[in-house]
Amino acid sequence: MLAGALLLIFLSPLVAQDLCKDSKDGFKVRLSIKTALGNDAYEWNESEMFLFRSTVAYAMRKQTKQDTYDITNILVCNDTQRVSFVFVVTSPDDPANMIPKAEVEKAVSMPDPSHIIHYSRLNKHRINSAFLLSDMTLEFVGIPPTLEAPITYETQPWLIVFGVVIGAVAIGIVALLMSTASKKRRAKENAAGLSEEDEGIVKENGTALSGLGGRESVFNQAFSNDDRFTQL
Repeated sequence: MLAGALLLIFLSPLVAQDLCKDSKDGFKVRLSIKTALGNDAYEWNESEMFLFRSTVAYAMRKQTKQDTYDITNILVCNDTQRVSFVFVVTSPDDPANMIPKAEVEKAVSMPDPSHIIHYSRLNKHRINSAFLLSDMTLEFVGIPPTLEAPITYETQPWLIVFGVVIGAVAIGIVALLMSTASKKRRAKENAAGLSEEDEGIVKENGTALSGLGGRESVFNQAFSNDDRFTQL
């Protein structure tokens, strides 16, 4: 292990660059620091690159459960001023041997064992946090973005919406029935009032008089002058 690390340290930078460029196991990384942080954007320099290599080495240690990975196993090439570069991971046992791309992807996107329940606590999330970025502004080309844990509800949202809709419909039906009954009752009352006026019902001294047939007066024989009863 120590011999391999020393060999890689003393390798010519050109040799390391060739290992990176010629490998099919590399990942391209794009960072959009200005887009993410605006006026608070920091400058990308060798210290930031050192931090990136450290976070990838950390992810490899978590994936393999081996403490033999360090920054010397993370080779970077094709870096540009717009902050993009390619990196590969070499084997701690043999610096000339590249770690397969699939293994590196697992390391970057695997759940952190200390937070295995929380799907958002991925190694990729840890790398993003180190640079104050997100999956949209720190992109590993070819590795899908990390996903937050799916939100679960004790009651399904569609069931809540269904209950609200059914309740609103029930209230509308009840209101419609009450309105219809009220209108019918008023119509009957109005019809009854008009009928009484048309029939000419008149109440006087507590006695109902109806059906006078249009006669102007009624002759009451009880008060007629009959000489037969008044003569002695």
